[in-house]
Amino acid sequence: MGNRMEQKSVVVTGGSKGIGRGIARVFASEGAKVLIAARQQDVGEQAAKEIVDAGGTASFLSVYTGNWKDVENMVQTTVDRYGGIDVLCSNAGIFPSARVEELTEADWDAVSAVNLKGTFLAVKACLPELKKRDGGRILLTSSITGPITGYPGWAHYGATKAGMLGFMRTAAIEFAKDKITINAVMPGNIMTEGLDDIGDDYLRRMEQSIPLGKLGEPEDIAYAMLFLASHEAKYITGQTLVVDGGQTLPESMDAVS
Repeated sequence: MGNRMEQKSVVVTGGSKGIGRGIARVFASEGAKVLIAARQQDVGEQAAKEIVDAGGTASFLSVYTGNWKDVENMVQTTVDRYGGIDVLCSNAGIFPSARVEELTEADWDAVSAVNLKGTFLAVKACLPELKKRDGGRILLTSSITGPITGYPGWAHYGATKAGMLGFMRTAAIEFAKDKITINAVMPGNIMTEGLDDIGDDYLRRMEQSIPLGKLGEPEDIAYAMLFLASHEAKYITGQTLVVDGGQTLPESMDAVS
C-alpha cells in the first residue's frame, strides 16, 4: 500500500463493479477513505468488504445518481463517516445496447439520467464540500465511444459520454477560483464483468484492433485517475486522458496486423 491519498476522503460512484471497483481498490490502497456509491447493495457491500479485508478503509451506500435526494444523502453520509470530501470520482454509467431505429425515448432518458444527469448531480452535490478543501478533485469516467469513436447500438451512450466533456470544460473554468480541478479519463475497451458474455471470438477480435494487443484492466483507468487526483496534477484541469492501449490510433486493421 502507498500513501499518495493518505487520509483523503474519496467518493466513487458506480464503485461496486468494473472500472469503479478498480478505482475504489486503487485509491484505498493509497490510503484513501472510500465511499462506494452504487445501486446494487450486495455487490457494493462485497466490494467494500474486499477493501477492508485488504487493510483499507471503505464503506458502501446505495445511491441512484440520477436522483438529487440520493446524491445529497451520499454527500452527507460521506461527511458523517469520513469528515468531508476531497475527491469525487464520477464513474457511474450504464450502456444498454439499442440501435437508433429501435431506440426508445425511455431508453434514451434512462442512459442520460445515469451517465450525464448523474454526473451533473454528483458534481453539484459534492461542490460545497470540495470547496472546503485546499484543492478538491473531480474525475469523470468518459469513454472513447462518443468523443472519438462510434459503435452501433451505443448512440445514446456515446452522446452522454461526449456531453460529459462539454460539461467538464465549462465547469473547469467555474471551479478554478476555488482551486478545484475537474478532468476526464476516456477508457477504451476494458475487461470488466460487462464483457463476460460476449464470447472469446469477439474478445480476440477486439484485442487484434488494439496496438498493445490486449484489453485494458480496471486498474489501468484507476491509476490514471490517481495521477489526476494527486498533488502532481494540481495545474491540470478541463483535460481528457485517453487510456486505450492505442486503440484509437490505427487508420485501419492493416496498421496493426
